[in-house]
Amino acid sequence: MFTGIITGVGRITDLHDLGSSLDHGKRLTLEAPPGYLDDVGLGDSIALNGACMTVTSLDLPQRHFTIDISAESLARTTGLARTGHRINLEKALRAHDRLGGHIVSGHVDGVGTVTRFAQVGESWELRVLAPGELGKYLAYKGSITVNGVSLTVNRVDDSSAGCEFSINLIPHTVHNTALGELAEGSSVNLEIDTVARYVERMLSAGVQPNKESA
Repeated sequence: MFTGIITGVGRITDLHDLGSSLDHGKRLTLEAPPGYLDDVGLGDSIALNGACMTVTSLDLPQRHFTIDISAESLARTTGLARTGHRINLEKALRAHDRLGGHIVSGHVDGVGTVTRFAQVGESWELRVLAPGELGKYLAYKGSITVNGVSLTVNRVDDSSAGCEFSINLIPHTVHNTALGELAEGSSVNLEIDTVARYVERMLSAGVQPNKESA
């Protein structure tokens, strides 16, 4: 479980194939910021650009850790198979941590495309075209996770091409995450709000709340 509040920006330093066929995944080696891995152990979860992964090895002196990513995960995410690529990191939520963003599972629901990323005043406007099937989960002032970052939706426009939503990024977010490297045409990992997921399921299944008799 995560909150969408990025705790560090890492870098992919190496990729190794885990097999010779397209059914095999890859082993990623990542470099973390100084001190970031001090409280991380083998088997811990770290979200990479919003995708929950398991730490499989640690090299604390070099600030490196590895994760194994399956072919299925590679096919359903973006930005996890490029060396030199800067990547958003978030450690799993602990019971006593502040819930500064919103409830995030680290399960990517779809890949969107950046349609605009431009400075407006002191902030930046980020527009993303999401797959049409995710549109029903997006709402004005609702929450969305973009490359692991918890953000607030400012506008939603449905069309035959999909669902375009707009987000305002403050300078702190641009400078302290890897979102500042986005450009028109960039692909991003999207995770919808967990509450919206369950509400949609309840409504589509025709579930009605139980009413206790007086």
